[in-house]
Amino acid sequence: MSVTPLEALPLETLRRRSSTKWRSYPEDVLPLFVAETDFPLAEPIRAALADAVEIGDTGYTPPDPGLRDAYAAFARRRFGWEVDPARVNWTGDVMMGVVELLRATVAPGERVVITPPVYPPFYICIEEAGGAPHEVPLLEDGAGWSLDLDGIEAALAAGARAVLLCNPHNPTGTAHSRESLAALAAIARRHGAVVISDEIHAPLAQPGGGFTPFLAVSEDAAAVGFAVTSASKAFNLAGLKCALLLTAADATTAVVRALPREVEWRTGLFGAIAAVAAFDASSDSWLDSLLARLDANRRLLAGLLAEQLPLARYTIPDAGFLAWIDLSAYGWGDDPARTVLTQARVALHHGPEFGAGGAGHVRLNFGCAPEVITEAVTRMGALARS
Repeated sequence: MSVTPLEALPLETLRRRSSTKWRSYPEDVLPLFVAETDFPLAEPIRAALADAVEIGDTGYTPPDPGLRDAYAAFARRRFGWEVDPARVNWTGDVMMGVVELLRATVAPGERVVITPPVYPPFYICIEEAGGAPHEVPLLEDGAGWSLDLDGIEAALAAGARAVLLCNPHNPTGTAHSRESLAALAAIARRHGAVVISDEIHAPLAQPGGGFTPFLAVSEDAAAVGFAVTSASKAFNLAGLKCALLLTAADATTAVVRALPREVEWRTGLFGAIAAVAAFDASSDSWLDSLLARLDANRRLLAGLLAEQLPLARYTIPDAGFLAWIDLSAYGWGDDPARTVLTQARVALHHGPEFGAGGAGHVRLNFGCAPEVITEAVTRMGALARS
């Protein structure tokens, strides 16, 4: 059955928003940098928040806001994954959860493996937790990206104590294969390391894209793994502050339960209310429409790049609304986003901030109207021809 793609809000409405995406640049700039999307809220979320505002439900988050059962049901429907609700806990956002898990599992100065090009806050949060980032770049074969399992094993054998995984990966949109995740789990267990899997983009995996929850791949993964996720990327709820900490074994669950109570208290009540509504089956049709729009947009972008910027390199992502584009052939320097902003008036994320392999690249957010993508790439194409 075909699904009607979700329509973005008009630009004049979006420019009334007060979030980072719409307050960082002048109105002549198309903002495609930060990971916010341009769509209306899913109706169940809007209704739940409106009701909370109407009755003044703006206090502290309760001991049981309904997140455990809501997420377990969502994971069963969307991923075929049986999550034990008793092993679901929560905090303010995904990176807050990552920091606290690292503090609990990594000693000061110990190394944490990351797989660049990767979400820039990974570096910051590892350092905040007292660890040291250790880069093991993804492997690229021209058709996609994969984990360098030999490189990760070498790093763990040399003393690194954790792997901070991005699955699906930001910025490449790669949904790591079940086989590579199982191999990673076995490597980590062999070396007494933990794996913390950031799965915030999981709800945005395209049908057939192959997303596999890390904790579900094997007994090894359950033993060594923590997953941190949220409704915030798929449902555009970042400002409401709610993320989930997931485990699948007694030892890892004990680690989460031993975290300071403030880790849970940092969860926003509106975030919890919105997340419960997002994970409810009543929001599935909205999410399916969003995925249809993102599928069309990721393919539109490929066609526009071939037409306007034929020397650009871009692999259609498995998940998410972020495109990792190599513009190095155009001679716009290590950080082409700067040139694109000043001369084409399009704001993109800066490739070098994603670590090794980021030079010459940009990250473009295609979670918007097709017309905006078309205008942005057309402006960039004009710059390339000037």
